[in-house]
Amino acid sequence: MAKDYGDTSIKTLDPVTHIRMRPGMYVGEPGTGAMYHDCIYILMKEVIDNSIDEFVMGCGKKIDVTVNYDTGEVSVRDYGRGIPLGKVVDCVSQMNTGGKFDSDSFQFSAGMNGVGTKAVNALSEFFEVRSFREGEFSEAYFEEGRLKSQRRGRQKTAERDGTFIRYKPDVKVLKHFKVREEHVLRRMKMYCYVNAGLTIVLNGQPICSEHGLADLIADEAQFEKLYTPFHVKTKSLEIIFTHTSRFGEEYHSFVNGQYTTDGGTHLTAFKEALTKALNDYDAKKKFDGDDIRDGLIGAVSIRIMNPVFEGQTKIKFVMNDIRADLVAEMKKAIEAELHRAPAETEKLIAKIEETGKIRSQLNTIKKKAREHAQAVSVRVPQLKDCKHHLRLDRVDRKTGQPEGADTMIFLTEGQSAGGTLGNARDALNQAVFFLRGKPLNTFGVGKSVLYENVEFFNLIKTLDIEDTLDHLRYGKIIFATDADVDGLHIRMLLTTFFMRFYRQLVTDGRVFILETPLFRVRNKKEQHYCFSDEEREAAIRKCGRGCEITRFKGLGELNAKEFKDFIGPDMRLTPVTCADDQDVEKTIKFYMGSNTPERKGYIMDSLVCDAAEF
Repeated sequence: MAKDYGDTSIKTLDPVTHIRMRPGMYVGEPGTGAMYHDCIYILMKEVIDNSIDEFVMGCGKKIDVTVNYDTGEVSVRDYGRGIPLGKVVDCVSQMNTGGKFDSDSFQFSAGMNGVGTKAVNALSEFFEVRSFREGEFSEAYFEEGRLKSQRRGRQKTAERDGTFIRYKPDVKVLKHFKVREEHVLRRMKMYCYVNAGLTIVLNGQPICSEHGLADLIADEAQFEKLYTPFHVKTKSLEIIFTHTSRFGEEYHSFVNGQYTTDGGTHLTAFKEALTKALNDYDAKKKFDGDDIRDGLIGAVSIRIMNPVFEGQTKIKFVMNDIRADLVAEMKKAIEAELHRAPAETEKLIAKIEETGKIRSQLNTIKKKAREHAQAVSVRVPQLKDCKHHLRLDRVDRKTGQPEGADTMIFLTEGQSAGGTLGNARDALNQAVFFLRGKPLNTFGVGKSVLYENVEFFNLIKTLDIEDTLDHLRYGKIIFATDADVDGLHIRMLLTTFFMRFYRQLVTDGRVFILETPLFRVRNKKEQHYCFSDEEREAAIRKCGRGCEITRFKGLGELNAKEFKDFIGPDMRLTPVTCADDQDVEKTIKFYMGSNTPERKGYIMDSLVCDAAEF
């Protein structure tokens, strides 16, 4: 019989307890730190956002940030106005408390809900805040969101006005995580790109941007720009875009300095405005939106009072009521830029026309590929699908992330490994795609080859990314290969494919490599799975002399029962990343191009031998 449902069944939680019980509602998916949007970075963002708001208001051009990548401890010191001394405790602990509910103190704020630092406080092992104003200070110290001490007085030594916050994420709530330097660095750079003139000193390293979004496009497009970027800048709007020889589209969008990684109304408005502006530029020509956007890399930033986001994490801007006005404003500004630089506009149009010709040729190939696929099978024969799928157009209220964000697909080599994965997986959220040996090397080939190659066509069909990434069916794409030479080669071939044709999936943090155990060390009482030589040696010391050591060559050597733990909540994933300052095309060309003598020389020069073997 079900438990009685009465008055005692109704519980009222205080805000701190609720945040610690449901962190996903406030800071997004806990994660392991492997993904750019994991909550460990959102905690950092919520603190730094307040410092950015001070900069936007003209108060403080420098922010000092210190991050301990081992422990996750973070400190942030800005030189703005400082939190009003009588409200220091309330501002970091009392929900729905803040100075951003009106437009007097903060005109273009990203923080609007009075939640951010309160969530950070509640999810931290300790949280320390100190405000300096006109020779006075006020400080408070919290543990697990509960106030332990507070103090106020006059400064003994002169300190510049501003706010200092230090915290350490609570492992009891957030559990297994590792702060990745590349994700932190990228966040700091994005802050500086959209706030030209701001300097963020990260662990002693100054980061700044003199030209704002122009620097962003210069770093992201590197030497691939087909023409000088078009740059629109007003008090409330900034747009910059250019084309490269890449496939697909890449965007960076911001609202009030907030990096909206999932885009939203302002990004949709930009795409529409660009199409309209180009079609109005030359009335004799009508361009297809897909042709315009293929190879496009752009950035959009708007400043607006009282913005509305899809959730507390603020990764998607949703204000459809202003969309028409944004389109009109952006179209007018883009048209002016097109007429200002007619020579560059002709290069842009030439690129669009070339893309249109290629698309026409592809349509015939696509049609044949689809007909062949239908003749062979109604479904993809290499796929073991899962029940749930990613829905980017819907939000999970519990996590604040898109529905199905925890879904994933494993790209694995061969039937043996695929069989192990297929039996061990969670059929609700984990799919498996079988690779038939080594896939095609896609370096230097056109997009038409993808439709002529059955394996890649089936993969594109499985992911549902043929026409747009908005229909992506899985939150994570994971390479699950053997840890041998062949497995590493397959990883490189897949990386080349995604980097050349679907780079946005990589920059969005959706592509990973599954780390699987290399060794098993056990005795009669215990066993350890080891992912490195160092872990193996530590396990040997624990198990003692005479322990059994097993070396796993491939995934097929692991049975489904033991493999289930390696693809569970604590699975080890290494993200495939693309560093801002990395010449990606040059790197891929070196490893996957036809420069065999150069590559062979590098291999020979880089060989390392253990002297103990001789």
